[in-house]
Amino acid sequence: MDLRLFKLYKIPILLALSCVAFYFSFAYGLNRADFFKLISLYAALCFLSFKLVQILKTDLRLLTGLAIIFRLVFILALPNLSQDYFRFIWDGRLIAAGWNPYQYIPDELIGLENFKIPQARELIAGMGSLSAGNFSNYPPLNQLIFAVAGWISSSSILGSVIVFRLFIILADIGTLIFGRKLLNSMGLPEHRIFWYILNPFIIIEMTGNLHFEAVMVFLLVLSVYLLHKGKWFWSAVILGMSVSVKLLPLMFLPLLFRYFIKASTSFSRTNQSNENINSIKTSYPERSRRMDGFWRLLLYYVVCISTVLISFLPFYSEEVVSNFLSSVGLWFGKFEFNASIYYIVRWFGFQVKGYNIIETAGKVLPIITILIILGLSFFRRYRNTKQLITNMLLAVTAYLLLSTTVHPWYLAIPLLLSLFTGIRYVLVWTVVVMLSYYAYSNPEYNESMWLLAMEYVIVFFFLVKDLFKQAKPSPAY
Repeated sequence: MDLRLFKLYKIPILLALSCVAFYFSFAYGLNRADFFKLISLYAALCFLSFKLVQILKTDLRLLTGLAIIFRLVFILALPNLSQDYFRFIWDGRLIAAGWNPYQYIPDELIGLENFKIPQARELIAGMGSLSAGNFSNYPPLNQLIFAVAGWISSSSILGSVIVFRLFIILADIGTLIFGRKLLNSMGLPEHRIFWYILNPFIIIEMTGNLHFEAVMVFLLVLSVYLLHKGKWFWSAVILGMSVSVKLLPLMFLPLLFRYFIKASTSFSRTNQSNENINSIKTSYPERSRRMDGFWRLLLYYVVCISTVLISFLPFYSEEVVSNFLSSVGLWFGKFEFNASIYYIVRWFGFQVKGYNIIETAGKVLPIITILIILGLSFFRRYRNTKQLITNMLLAVTAYLLLSTTVHPWYLAIPLLLSLFTGIRYVLVWTVVVMLSYYAYSNPEYNESMWLLAMEYVIVFFFLVKDLFKQAKPSPAY
């Protein structure tokens, strides 16, 4: 029996063992300056992992076990593609010691006589001068996770990393559970969730490099699932919590306008599918139905925003608000990495003005993004949850394509959303986005415009193809 079982699963076992070996090499034997090794390992992992999903899509328990095993490979490894975790540890230990992380710049604190936290200078050196010279920009729920690590592991960097990693693994398990539930309730194949859960991009960037987009994504998919089931109040609370991890989900609030107007009759029936709205809406006068949806939408906004504001209360002061907003604003007016449309705009700026126009572009491009989101909010159809998620995907895609900074881990939300739409360009993007790490292969951190051009030509090709196609997902997806 065991021999027959081995013969049956021989190929998946070989693929899984190869993945474990490559993940181990990635976690414990890779320097991010070694671009060739990084890309080689990542390409191999993408091929092997995607084959596993294709072969085992009817055996979801085995895929779940593999997803957990691959993540546990990283459990004792320090992140090797990002140094952000040093700031996470710093903020957490500040809170554990009674300091407000939004009130002080690390470089200023380190010189105070009464300031003492373990490994302070090591953390300052690890986070780099850019982070050490600015206020924290991580929202409160994220800070709570940092604080838990600060309380549990007050003097061990690896101990704090393990705490962070456990939170992220649990978040991914939550995404798996509620992602499957949402797919099932929408009549879509449940195995699609493994294009996220087993994607090497997610495992490496979230579990490996400790980016808390994993927690944000879990809360977002839970919020959408609750909304799909008509439980709008708890959906609003959970969406507020997602914003309190990362601010990005705020952009989805305008997209709910027409969804609530169209779907207002479903909220009174917690088990009513959005697809059945048309069969019951005739029992409501049109005007009354729209007003009912409008008031529910307004309450949704109030509950969501109140959740975010309440999470900030333990840290609140006018100075803290100013510090936080100024730190967040830096991303739009100072930083640039792995951009697409912005780099084209910047090139024209050099031709016309003779200098980098990031300060102007950093103000104009977000306005264009807002206009696109408003267009999606008021001029696109919203008959069911799938259309809502599709518009959420288009909104976050517009945001990323117009941003001055697109770190690879920013793709977590669009990847998750794409699973419910049949649109595939984000999956392709997660494969080619690692080309951006070429910048770390040289001391000057110079990006290769050729590699970035290759990345975005591929992304735009599949994006345009998907937009023209707008077809149902193929069975292989």
